[in-house]
Order: sequence, then structure tokens, then C-alpha cells
Amino acid sequence: MGRLDGKVAVITGATSGIGLRTAEVFVAEGAKIVIAGRRLPEGEALAKQLGANCVFLQTDVTVEAQMQALIALAVDRFGRIDCLFNNAGGPAQTGGIEGLEVERFDAAMATLVRSVMLGMKHAAPHMKKQGSGSIINNGSIAGRLAGFSSSMVYSAAKAAVIHLTKCVAMELGESNVRVNAISPGAIATGIFGKALGLSTDAAEKTPAVMREVYKTAQPIPRAGLPDDIAQAAVFLASDESSFINGHDLVVDGAMTGGRNWSQQQQGYVALRKAFDQGA
Repeated sequence: MGRLDGKVAVITGATSGIGLRTAEVFVAEGAKIVIAGRRLPEGEALAKQLGANCVFLQTDVTVEAQMQALIALAVDRFGRIDCLFNNAGGPAQTGGIEGLEVERFDAAMATLVRSVMLGMKHAAPHMKKQGSGSIINNGSIAGRLAGFSSSMVYSAAKAAVIHLTKCVAMELGESNVRVNAISPGAIATGIFGKALGLSTDAAEKTPAVMREVYKTAQPIPRAGLPDDIAQAAVFLASDESSFINGHDLVVDGAMTGGRNWSQQQQGYVALRKAFDQGA
């Protein structure tokens, strides 16, 4: 049996990267899913590829009426909603505090934080009525520590997502609805290219480059992959995690664990040489 047999899930930001891979894995594990994204051709193609257990709805996750309709579609089509993966996101303005533009700041907060709030707001009544459910919000290690994103706005938004997750978990947990976050590390997706100003099409061609760039950024000797996050989402969506609530699951190969062992040892070697020279 699949780990998600009989479950119904909504996945936002499903037309590329982490969301796309999560959609594939959820269906393979037995779930029926409703996927959302802004790009109509890509969303329809994925739904066709995944078959009858997948429905696509073009959605702007920052608009309340559209998020409400997305959740309602899952309930109307499949009878319930067992999991919501608030995955949709995007890059935010880079640079220092003095150069931030209010309009771009607000737009990033809408995409990264408001969308998460809206998803939880409209999934909660259905899950509370069922007496069960799992909400998963996509955080980031950039929301836990400064300096792990090219954008301080992105970092601040993800910190808000992680804390909002915990706050809502304390409320909905009393109705047996779990709310958790996943904080990815360096995952090879197109978001890095988008953050550097590449077009969407060009950015989607960069994951191979990111795999090479980040293969030594953490103790595990490879970059993170969308599948790493998808598998974590399967766990949090499944009954295997039924006593996990209000948790931020870090999936970063220990990038935030501290200094890499080899770097630390190289530092000691340099220090010994300095001591020898000083003597």
C-alpha cells in the first residue's frame, strides 16, 4: 500500500521544482491531489501526466478568493482535504536595507507569507470538521539564520512562515490537525536563477549548475534535490507523523549544523603553521 493511500492533498507552486516533484511523489504514494500554479500550460501538462488522481487549477496564491476556490475544489472533487502543502513562493528583492522598495517588499510578503496564511485559513474549517489533517508550510534555513539568502526580505518572510506555523499548530492541534514546516537548505531548483534576475524559462535550466555549486556547501557531498523535500512532505502528510505538530523539519544536509569538519581541520593546520612561524 502507498503511504498516502486514501488521502487528498492540495499542493501550491506545483508547476516546477519542489512542488512538481512533490506532486509526482504524492500520486505515486496513492494520494489524490489538486495542484496549483500560475503557469497554465505547465499545470495542465502535469495534471495530464499524473492522470485521474490529479486536478490542476490556475491560481494566484496571494488572492484570497482564488485560494478559497482551490481548497473548495479539493473538497468538491474528492470529498475531503487531508493535506495542504503551502509550497508556492519565489525570490525577493536583494540588496541592503536602504535600497529596499516598499512595493517589492509588500509583493514578496504577499507571495511568501500571505499565501500561507490564506491556505491555512481556508483549509482549517474542513480539517477541523473531519477531525484530522496535516498542513505543511515551506520554510527555509534562511528563516532560521541570517546570511543564508541573497535577500533579507526573503529571510524575514520565511522566518514569519516558520513562526506562523508554530502559532497555528497550537490552535489547530486541539482539533487533531497538525501544522508543520519544512525548511530546505540549498536545493537545486530554478529559484536561485530567478533571484539573480533570469527569466523563468532561463532559471528553470539552472538546477544542474546549482548541483555543482552546492555540492560541498554542507557535509553531505551533494546539493539538495526537490525529491529530498518531497519525501519529507510525504512523511509529514502521512499517518507516520501523527504526533508531530508545530515542528520545523530542517532538510539541509547539516548546512546549518556548524563549520564543516574538513574546513575546521584546515583551520587548525593554518593555526599550527602560524604558531610555528611565531615561535
